[in-house]
Amino acid sequence: MRILLWHVHGSWTHGFVQGGHDYLIPGPPDGIGLAGRPWRAREVSLSEMDAAGADIAVVQRVDELSKVPVGVPVVYLEHNTPAAPAQEHPLAGWDGTIVHVTHFNDLMWDCGTTRTVVIEHGVVDPGPLYTGELPHAAAVINEPVRRGRIVGADLLPRFDPIDVFGIGTEEIGGEGDHELEALHRELARRRVYVHPARWTSLGLSLLEAMHIGMPVVALACTEAIRAVPAEVGAISTDVEELVSAVRELIADPALAHEKGERAREFALARYGLEAFLRNWDVLMKEVIG
Repeated sequence: MRILLWHVHGSWTHGFVQGGHDYLIPGPPDGIGLAGRPWRAREVSLSEMDAAGADIAVVQRVDELSKVPVGVPVVYLEHNTPAAPAQEHPLAGWDGTIVHVTHFNDLMWDCGTTRTVVIEHGVVDPGPLYTGELPHAAAVINEPVRRGRIVGADLLPRFDPIDVFGIGTEEIGGEGDHELEALHRELARRRVYVHPARWTSLGLSLLEAMHIGMPVVALACTEAIRAVPAEVGAISTDVEELVSAVRELIADPALAHEKGERAREFALARYGLEAFLRNWDVLMKEVIG
């Protein structure tokens, strides 16, 4: 299958292109192309493409719809939560299919009569890297200063000592493969992963931390209540309960390792690549007809 898609969300795309198809990623001026990623994909020029060049397009931004060659079937992938539960999706009433990455997002977006499907995330397994040698918590938050309360940046001091990673922090950031591998190695050295987001789609960094084998402490908001069972760490809307859980895990390495092993088992079963790629194949074949 020849799949046209833009490089929008690097971590999500990293999983998607593992499916064994022919992936066509627009380069400048219509996209950023591979941007140095060693994916098994081809960078293409849209000006040289026609309907015969792709079997289907996976579109992730509304303005990409007008760039898809005429005659190519389209599905729209929505990564984000709405600003509020009553927000109407830009493609409400569309005659295509919107794919949501979480059940929470599907519930909260008003998509009108547009058909919606949920295909949960699939993560490339970084392996059981966890050592937990450093008695610190860790979090991955891109642009924590700008995004503030939405991602729970104001809560971070309550989990001190905590090391914050991501774009816009002093720690390792970026989405390139080398940066991602370095991030995973550094996360694995911390005792526990903290997910403090109040209102967000499900962060792939959370799922990657669980794959690594880290115990997880999370606010019980948005999709986290489905992704983080209590036995892998702690989940609550009571921040003091979460702070206590972090302290307990930092003080007890054996307990942290035990809960981290459960986190990895759960993540592999729920967010492994096999089901993710299979579900996408089923949907795309259906849309192509």
